[in-house]
Amino acid sequence: MNRQSDGSGMPSPTRIERDTMGEVAVPADALYGAQTQRAVENFPVSGQRLEPAQVVALAQVKKAAARANRELGVLSPEVSAALVTAADEVIAGAHADQFPVDVYQTGSGTSSNMNMNEVLSRRARELSGLDVHPNDHANASQSSNDVFPSSVHVAAATVLTGEVLPTLAHLELALMAKADEFADVVKPGRTHLMDATPVTLGQEFAGYAAAVRYGHQRLSDCLPRLSELPLGGTAVGTGINTPAGFAPRAIEFLAQQTGLPLREAANHFEAQSGRDALVETSGALRTCAVSLTKICNDLRWMASGPNTGLGEILLPDLQPGSSIMPGKVNPVVPESVLMVCSRIVGNDAAIAWGGAQGSFELNVQIPLMGTALLESLRLLASSSRLLADRAVCGIRANREHAARLAGMSPATATPLNRLIGYEEAAKIAKHAVAEGLTVAESARALGYVARGEISEEELHTALDPLRMTGIGRA
Repeated sequence: MNRQSDGSGMPSPTRIERDTMGEVAVPADALYGAQTQRAVENFPVSGQRLEPAQVVALAQVKKAAARANRELGVLSPEVSAALVTAADEVIAGAHADQFPVDVYQTGSGTSSNMNMNEVLSRRARELSGLDVHPNDHANASQSSNDVFPSSVHVAAATVLTGEVLPTLAHLELALMAKADEFADVVKPGRTHLMDATPVTLGQEFAGYAAAVRYGHQRLSDCLPRLSELPLGGTAVGTGINTPAGFAPRAIEFLAQQTGLPLREAANHFEAQSGRDALVETSGALRTCAVSLTKICNDLRWMASGPNTGLGEILLPDLQPGSSIMPGKVNPVVPESVLMVCSRIVGNDAAIAWGGAQGSFELNVQIPLMGTALLESLRLLASSSRLLADRAVCGIRANREHAARLAGMSPATATPLNRLIGYEEAAKIAKHAVAEGLTVAESARALGYVARGEISEEELHTALDPLRMTGIGRA
């Protein structure tokens, strides 16, 4: 038996596999074969493999193809059944270590497609004792050029519908619960980070919930394009080497298997040469990341302190914040989510650039685009739930402090415009800042009440902070 080093200094057993380029030494216990081993040796780039969701989706595509090929007479019932069983094992999570190909491989994903073909065909041989070939059987009626992008779409649609949309809905509900709880908590509004007229904390949180809801809608709107599959176009979109009816039947099986609203691409040439649906979905994810960045930064500002910041809210204390400063607690969850948002924005740049790399009948950065998109989806789902459960649900309002800050804002002079004019109101506001007074105190100190230019009742009504927020105003 041939032997090669396994990286630990000890030789590991190998076997000889053959492909159209000759012989290759493959780990003896590997389910994959020569083409996978060549890819492992050719692309030692990042050590990063395909996202697990795509490996499962690729097996789903192969299962659907095997079922369609049996029905259309391309595969025997026995070979088809063996391939389906092997695919089901991968879908269930088995053999995850048998997909070692680096993300940064050939741009069509051919190496990963052949990796799956080799694993499924060898496992099918073990299960059935039949001669199952990776190209002739596992890849029948298919090409990497339609299978691999189809697997990206299936994986992305699976994670989007099963993880991302539910967690965004969960975050929206958490924010709306706080909007209701804080409906009467008056605080300063701020524009340009400077004092503005009062708002309620509830109004701010309702705004955050709306931003998350719109993100949910934007991502939902991407699903119809994401659900269009190039499967059946084979090499260049013409469907060469496929029997009549293969694409609609395979995709019907795939939709049944996954529960997704999958359908055949309206135009196979667009579906294989461009990856615009992935670019669109990533753009919607980027918008969600931008919204969450604003929300998390607002939470950090409002929780800043405890003694020298804004201190309008209290975030849950989750862990010590410093290795040197005793008692320090930091806004760790918002900071974690902010890093996720940065990653999603960076991934979007890579996906957009990758989407521009289509030449004629094929885009050649599909592995990068798929991996980056699936990472963004996965990160958005996990961080949205983290933000909801470990931060938002535990937020408390510092009611008295927030109300005191609202009363100190010189912008509360704004309602006086209608009573004494903008210029006179500005004099009152400037005097309040200069002397450290409230606006009401400043108006009295400057003699506006004594001279009868404004009554005490008018002053009290006009400067009611809660009324300024629009609550209770006719």
